[in-house]
Amino acid sequence: MKRALVPGTFDPITAGHLDVITRAAMIFDEVVVSVAASKKKGPLFSLEERVELVREAVSDLENVRVISFDGLLVDCARIHDAHAVVKGLRVVTDFEYEFQMTAMNYELGPNLETFFIMSPPKYMYLSSSVVREISSMGGDVSKFVPPCVDVALKKRFGLE
Repeated sequence: MKRALVPGTFDPITAGHLDVITRAAMIFDEVVVSVAASKKKGPLFSLEERVELVREAVSDLENVRVISFDGLLVDCARIHDAHAVVKGLRVVTDFEYEFQMTAMNYELGPNLETFFIMSPPKYMYLSSSVVREISSMGGDVSKFVPPCVDVALKKRFGLE
């Protein structure tokens, strides 16, 4: 079985993330969306909330499951018997960061391959931080996130 991880903080999951996950699900037998604790980033949503939002957002994808992890990605891959990591790329700065992470992952786990999926132009500007900022100011983010996330953001910012 070809199993891949799609790791991220997903704070919150966006349409761009869903695009990467959906495309990975067409390539691999199983995709494990790995929601990172990312405590240093000070996420808006708790790890449990992010996992639940991702689960709801990908519920229609039969070969996708969602887990949480706190630690090294290579260890997460080993635990879940994944041999590939799939990352989305939007802009050149994404590539520079992901290139460094991939090089380190090769050192730590030489059997772990990394695949990059290029973002379509309609998602190149989209990020969780932009979504959070727009939503916190009362802006409409419904076309950028799954419905469950739109509801959660409105609730979090008292915009119901």
